[in-house]
Amino acid sequence: MSVLNTLPIVIFSAAMIFAAVRDLTTMTIPNWLTLGLTIAFFISAVSLGMPLADIARHASAGFALLLIGMGLFARGWIGGGDAKLVAAASLWLGWGDALPYLLLASIFGGGLTLFILFYRTLPLPMFLYRQGWLLRLHDRKEGVPYGIALAVAGLFIFPQTEIFRLVSVLS
Repeated sequence: MSVLNTLPIVIFSAAMIFAAVRDLTTMTIPNWLTLGLTIAFFISAVSLGMPLADIARHASAGFALLLIGMGLFARGWIGGGDAKLVAAASLWLGWGDALPYLLLASIFGGGLTLFILFYRTLPLPMFLYRQGWLLRLHDRKEGVPYGIALAVAGLFIFPQTEIFRLVSVLS
């Protein structure tokens, strides 16, 4: 397997892991991450020889989910970083894997939400009060770092995607 050919797998996976950790610890997903993931998709798709029509379909999936995510953000149902992350991930996954991705993200997100709600009912041990991110997670006024669910779902779905298959064929 060529190192250059595996870069798309490494980039997508590293970005998803970073997004999950960043959302967990800061409740934010940086714009540079989602923008970089978007640019990396186009570079990867072209370098792997993905047909232009397929690239356009992937772009339409990312754009459509960005619009949906922006609508959900406007209603206060998800964070802005979550909206951009779901769009960037959907760009990589394409229409064929968007629905399974969203379904899996919803399942993981529901489990994560239940876990955090339970965590918030427990008393926080004194030695954890020095950990700002744990205090934020424990605060009932805070949201849920849904980027974790989006990232984990993306990692689960990614091996069945068209771009992953292209990497496998070229390696």
